[in-house]
Amino acid sequence: MNTLDILTPLNYIKNHKTILYPTDTVWGIGCDLADENAVKKVYQLKQRDDSKALVCLVKDVDMLSKYVESIPDMALEYLKQTERPTTIIYPKAKHLARNLIAKDGSIAIRICQTEFCQNLLKEFGKPIVSTSANISGTPTPKGFKDIQQEILTGVDYVVNLQNQNSDTKPSRIIKFNEKGQVQIIRD
Repeated sequence: MNTLDILTPLNYIKNHKTILYPTDTVWGIGCDLADENAVKKVYQLKQRDDSKALVCLVKDVDMLSKYVESIPDMALEYLKQTERPTTIIYPKAKHLARNLIAKDGSIAIRICQTEFCQNLLKEFGKPIVSTSANISGTPTPKGFKDIQQEILTGVDYVVNLQNQNSDTKPSRIIKFNEKGQVQIIRD
């Protein structure tokens, strides 16, 4: 995929809009992570309480380091060893929309490896929101064809990669405790 394929979704994100796009797991709803109004729209679209934090995608560890106070060594080791898409909850988020940060100051972030996401993140230059493309409390869609009509018509732009192979389940979500032990939030 070349840079031209991401110009339209990139422009939507830059202009305070939401997109529907394939990730390394399931289809996601995305926007600029620093744009409080766009983040609010994502919460409204998902009919989700804004006290429940959303996941963000980053291109690499360098990008990640700009949005959290520190990256635990054990998180870096874990990321090197796993091939499974894994979202890690990091304490002390920074430079994000306030309504994106959990009440305890944490943020859930995943390094996404798909070509489309890598190109989008590279061109945008900062992370994007990535929450599953479903209304809260309903099943996560297994593919594009399973996405609810309210989501399809509610986002500002749908990336034209409906045949893109995504995984059929969300990422694993983990958190490290003070002793360095992994706490699995979602497997």
